[in-house]
Amino acid sequence: MIEKPSNILQALPQLHSGQWYSFEDLNNPSYENLIVLKEGITKPTQEELQTKLEELQSDYDNRENRKASAKSKLEALGLTTEEIKEAFGI
Repeated sequence: MIEKPSNILQALPQLHSGQWYSFEDLNNPSYENLIVLKEGITKPTQEELQTKLEELQSDYDNRENRKASAKSKLEALGLTTEEIKEAFGI
């Protein structure tokens, strides 16, 4: 199961393609240690990263809500929990 995004490590790859960033201290991947590797890309602000993270979290929540809605509808049609899980993995 995919976990809900919870930190900047999940937001950073969504901002630009390729390996455009790294950290000065790889053991401490924080905003303070964030460095930009590609020319022409500026370091995003903390607010930009937070906005992207919130967007990813919202997308995750929406997918989970759609799954729950689909499961509920299938149960209302008479499918058992086991049948739903076997057929759709939800």
